[in-house]
Amino acid sequence: MRRLVLKMSMSLDGYVAGPDGRIDWLMRTLDSEATAWIGQTLRQAGAHLVGRRTYADMLGYWPTSTEPLAAPMNTIPKIVFSRSGDLEHETTTALRNATDARREAGLPVVSPADGWAATRVLGTDLAAEIAALKAEPGQDLLAHGGASFARSLVGLGLVDEYRLLVHPVVLGSGLALFSGMTAFDLAAVHTTAFPGGAVGIVGRPLPVAR
Repeated sequence: MRRLVLKMSMSLDGYVAGPDGRIDWLMRTLDSEATAWIGQTLRQAGAHLVGRRTYADMLGYWPTSTEPLAAPMNTIPKIVFSRSGDLEHETTTALRNATDARREAGLPVVSPADGWAATRVLGTDLAAEIAALKAEPGQDLLAHGGASFARSLVGLGLVDEYRLLVHPVVLGSGLALFSGMTAFDLAAVHTTAFPGGAVGIVGRPLPVAR
C-alpha cells in the first residue's frame, strides 16, 4: 500500500501562508539546495494531490515555466479535490492568463504536459477516496495543499509522512497548518539545514502517549 506524503513550506511560527494567502515570504530563504530537496520529493511522487484553488494556481504557472522544478510538476499526474467537481472555467482562465503574460514578456510558451491532461477530480468523501488511492499500485501520493485541503488531511489523520520546509520567518498571523489539531508527535526520519536558513524536516506521525 502506498503512503500519503504531505509537502508544505511553513514559517517558523507554523503558518503556511500569510493572512492574505500570500507565500512570497518563503522566497527570501529558498536557496538552490532547498530547491533541489523539494525537487527530489516531487520526483518521487506517483501523483500530486491538491485542492481546487492550488490546482488553478499551479496550472496558471507551471505549464509555461522553464524552471528546474517544472518537469516533475508538469509530467506527474494530478488529482484535484473539489467538492463541486467542476474545474473547467478556473483552469481554462488560469492557463490563458499565464500564456498571455508570457507572450507579453517575450517568453516562450509551452503547451500543457500530459500530467495536466490526465487530471482526476475527486472530493465527495475525502477519507474514503484517499484510502482507495493508497490501495492503488504505484509510488507514494504527494499532497501539496492549499491550506484548507492540507488541514483536512491532517485533521482526518490521513498523512503518513510530513515533509516540511520550515523557513526562518515569523509571520505573526496567517493560515496555520496545525492550529486546533489533535496533538501528535513526529518520529524524525531526518532533518536537513540549508544555507539560506530553512530546515527540511521529514517525519512520521506518532500518537501522543496519554
